[in-house]
Amino acid sequence: MAQQDDEVELRRLRWKCRRGMRELDQLLERYLDRGWRGASEQERGVFLRLLETEDDKLWHWFMGHDTPADADLSTLVQDIRSLPP
Repeated sequence: MAQQDDEVELRRLRWKCRRGMRELDQLLERYLDRGWRGASEQERGVFLRLLETEDDKLWHWFMGHDTPADADLSTLVQDIRSLPP
C-alpha cells in the first residue's frame, strides 16, 4: 500500500511541477524522477517549500542569477541544477 501512496504522491507533485515554463518543468520533474524516492523526509519538505515559490524567483535561482536566502533551499536548488539532463 505504501508504494501505491508514493505513486499517488508523485503524480500530485508532478502536476505541481508544471509551471508553464519548459525549463522549470524539466528541472523540477528531473528531481522527481531522480531524487525524490531517495530523499530524506527533511529534503522532501524542502522540495515542497520550493514548489510554493513564485516562478520568477525559481527562474532566477535555477539560472544562477540569484540565490535563495534559505540555506536548505539554496542547497536543493544547487543539487537540482547539478543533475545531468
